[in-house]
Amino acid sequence: MVPHQPYETDFSDADVDRIFRALADATRRDIVRRTLVEEASVSELAERYAMSFAAVRKHVNVLEEAGLVSNNRIGRERRIRGNPETIRTAQGLLTSYEQLWRGRIDRLDAFLAED
Repeated sequence: MVPHQPYETDFSDADVDRIFRALADATRRDIVRRTLVEEASVSELAERYAMSFAAVRKHVNVLEEAGLVSNNRIGRERRIRGNPETIRTAQGLLTSYEQLWRGRIDRLDAFLAED
């Protein structure tokens, strides 16, 4: 059975899976948050974490694959920027699931109140 996707989007189920897998990690969520406020190089991002440059680069790659950040090459430097449109899509998906479940709970309450 194919799961119902209640929110209309151009993203496939695989795209949505990539987005939420990427956001499941606290470091990646922090990178997205930081780069939505201000662009940063991977080196600048790596300074803030107790991990190697290579580890931060891997986190950025996961975020890029999910469309949560993009990079802009300026000379030899890659500037990482958060993608608010993908965040809005994720938020819309979560809101639609919340509405779906609230509707089910309301119907269950109404059913139980009939007795």
